[in-house]
Amino acid sequence: MFGLRPDDLTEVSGLRTFTLTVMGSTDLHGNLFNWDYYRDREFDDYAHDDVGLAKISTLVSGVRDAVGRHRTLLLDAGDTIQGTPLAYYYAKVEPITRTHVHPMAAAMNAIGYTAAALGNHEFNYGLEVLRTFERQLDFPLLAANAVDVSTGLPAFQPYVIKTVWRTGGPPLRVGILGLTNPGIAVWDRAVVEGLLTFPGLVEQALHWVPEVRSKCDLVIVAAHSGADLSSSLGDQVPFPENCAELVAETVPGIDAVLVGHAHVEIPQRFVLNKVTGRPVLLTEPLYWGKRLSVMEFDLEFDGRWSVVSSQSSVLSSSSVAEDPRIVRLLRHDHAKVVNYVNGRIGTCLEAMSAARSRFEDTPALGFINHVQALEVAKSTSLPVLSLCAPFNRGAAIPGGEVSIRDVAGLYPFDNTLLGVRLTGAQLRDFLEESARYFRQVSSAGPFEAAEVSADVPDYNFDIAYGLSAPLTYDIDIAQPVGSRIVGLAYDGVPVLDSFEFAVAVNNYRQAGGGDFPHIASAPVLHNQQQEIRQLLIEWVKAAGVLDPAAFVRSDWRLVASGSPVIVSTNE
Repeated sequence: MFGLRPDDLTEVSGLRTFTLTVMGSTDLHGNLFNWDYYRDREFDDYAHDDVGLAKISTLVSGVRDAVGRHRTLLLDAGDTIQGTPLAYYYAKVEPITRTHVHPMAAAMNAIGYTAAALGNHEFNYGLEVLRTFERQLDFPLLAANAVDVSTGLPAFQPYVIKTVWRTGGPPLRVGILGLTNPGIAVWDRAVVEGLLTFPGLVEQALHWVPEVRSKCDLVIVAAHSGADLSSSLGDQVPFPENCAELVAETVPGIDAVLVGHAHVEIPQRFVLNKVTGRPVLLTEPLYWGKRLSVMEFDLEFDGRWSVVSSQSSVLSSSSVAEDPRIVRLLRHDHAKVVNYVNGRIGTCLEAMSAARSRFEDTPALGFINHVQALEVAKSTSLPVLSLCAPFNRGAAIPGGEVSIRDVAGLYPFDNTLLGVRLTGAQLRDFLEESARYFRQVSSAGPFEAAEVSADVPDYNFDIAYGLSAPLTYDIDIAQPVGSRIVGLAYDGVPVLDSFEFAVAVNNYRQAGGGDFPHIASAPVLHNQQQEIRQLLIEWVKAAGVLDPAAFVRSDWRLVASGSPVIVSTNE
C-alpha cells in the first residue's frame, strides 16, 4: 500500500486489516541447549536436528525482527521440566527454590513467552516442584482441565486474555485456553490422587471456550494432547489421551490449536468445525525445541476483529545458532549438570550396548531387570520377575570408567519402581500384549529392523527376566497377535495359569501406561518410591565393577515358526 504500514491503513469499505503472528513450541522436555548429556557432546540425531530453548530463542527473535515484536505472541503446549539430566538435576539433586530459578523458567522468561499449557510430565516431580516452577514464570501456566477436588474449580489458571495494542487502531484481544492430558490421573496417580482430577479436553473446552470467546476476537487453544484420536489409557479414564483435532471439530469458537504431547510434526492442518463450518488451524512443532510453529492470522475489523484467513509453518532449529544471550545467562547452570553426569561411579569390564535389545536378550536390559528384581525381592517371598523396555536404542556403557551419564543413558526416564503380583495366566496375557511390537512375518528373514517393528513405541515392548531362576519363552512372529508366546517356562517348568509371581515394573506401566492387561489392577507388593535410574547408579557405585558377562542370558528369543529371526539394526 505505497509504503504504509498495516497499522496506518485507513478504512477501506469500513474494514481495517491486521496480521498477528503467533509462535509455538512444545515438549521441550528440559532441553535448554543443543547438548546431549548422555554422550557429552552437541546433540545430533539421524535427521541432524538440533534442540533446545537457546535455538528457539534465535528463531523467535528472527520472526519478531521480521514482523515487529508488537505483532507477535509466543506460546508453549507443555512438558517442559522433565526429560534430560538438566531437568532431573534441578528437581532432585539441587532442587529449585523460591530464589533458585529453574533454568527452563529463566530461559522462557528471557525469551518472552506469553503463556504455556501444562503437560503431563510437569507433574512427575510432585506438586511442590511444579508450583515452585509456576511461581518462577513471568507468564501464566494454563490448564482448564486440571481441577481441584476440594473446590471443583481449575487448580491452575484456565485461560489468559492478551491485548495486542495497535497504533491508531482498535486493540486486538486474544484468548489463550490451556488444556492438559487426562492421562495424568493414571500416570502420576501417586502425585495427584485425592487432590486433582482431569476431565476430558472436549468437555472442558465446551465449558470454557464460550466464556473466552465472549471476551476476545481470536481464540487459540494450547493443548497437551495429540491431534489424531488415540489413547494408551484403555478404559482407565473415560476420556481419550489424544484428541486435539476432535476439540477443533466439536467446540465452536476456536480459531487455532497449538498441539503437543504426540511428538510429531504438523506444519499445518485445517479441520472444519462441525457446528460453524469454519476452518480451525492446527500445528505441532515436533519436540525438544527441534521446531518452532509460526501461525499467521489475517484479520479484518468491522465493529470487531474477525479472522479472514490463517496459515502456519514450522521453522527448524538446525537452521540457526544458539542465542548467545541465553547461553550467557544459563551457562553456569548447564556446567553444573555436565559435571554431575560425568562423575565417575565405577568401571565396566567390557562395552555393553542396548542397540539390539529389541530383537535379542542383551546384558544391557538384563542389568536393568536384575537391579529392579533385586529390590522387589526384598518385599516378597514369591518368585521374582522383572519387566523392562528397551528405552534408548543408542545407549551404551563403555569398557573402562563408568559415569553417571553412561548409566543414565540406559534409563532416560524418571520412573519409579513397583512390584505387583501376577498369575501365570496374567503374565502370559501381558507378554502377548508386549509381542504386538512386532509385525507378522512369513519367514525368519533376514530383515531390516523396520520390517519387523510394528507401529508401537519402544517403551511399550517389555522384556521379562527371572531373578533366581530363568523365565524362558519364544516370541513367534509368524503367528498372529495374541498367539505368539511359545514355551513359557520358569526354571524349566511350563508356567501354569495358577502360578504366582512378584513382578517388578515401572510406575508408568503399573499405572496403566500402554494399556497392558492386568498390571494396573494387580495387588501392589512393593512401592518405596525408588527412582529406577538412581537404583542403577547406586548398584554400580556399590559394586564398583560392572561385568556384562554376569548378565549374558538367552531367556527369550524372537522366532518365526520356531526358527530364530535374523534382524539387521543398521539404523
